[in-house]
Amino acid sequence: QAQLAESGGGSVQAGGSLRLSCAASGYSVSSYCMAWFRQAPGHEREGVAQISRGGSNAYADSVKGRFTISRDNAKNTLYLQMNTLQPDDTAVYYCARRNTYYCYRLTQADFDYWGQGTQVTVSS
Repeated sequence: QAQLAESGGGSVQAGGSLRLSCAASGYSVSSYCMAWFRQAPGHEREGVAQISRGGSNAYADSVKGRFTISRDNAKNTLYLQMNTLQPDDTAVYYCARRNTYYCYRLTQADFDYWGQGTQVTVSS
């Protein structure tokens, strides 16, 4: 059974950086479209970034130029490098798997496996 486990969250000041990790088991991250989502208090879960089997990626406008999604196939792990963090980036971050090798819409309904989430808090 596929499982995902996020780590790397924490508290940072505005302008700081964090790298989130998502360790996968039960399947290969290199074989599927993988993504990061986030959910802030009182808000719906929103897509942040996704990467296809072929390595094509896409980002939400709010994080373009600041966040980078990547994966290490040997470690079977997905990453999200977050730079120049802002208070609006405060949220619980989730990794997720889409049951296709290609990516399409970055909407949570299209993803079937989810991690438990990791908290990111950015203070001003």
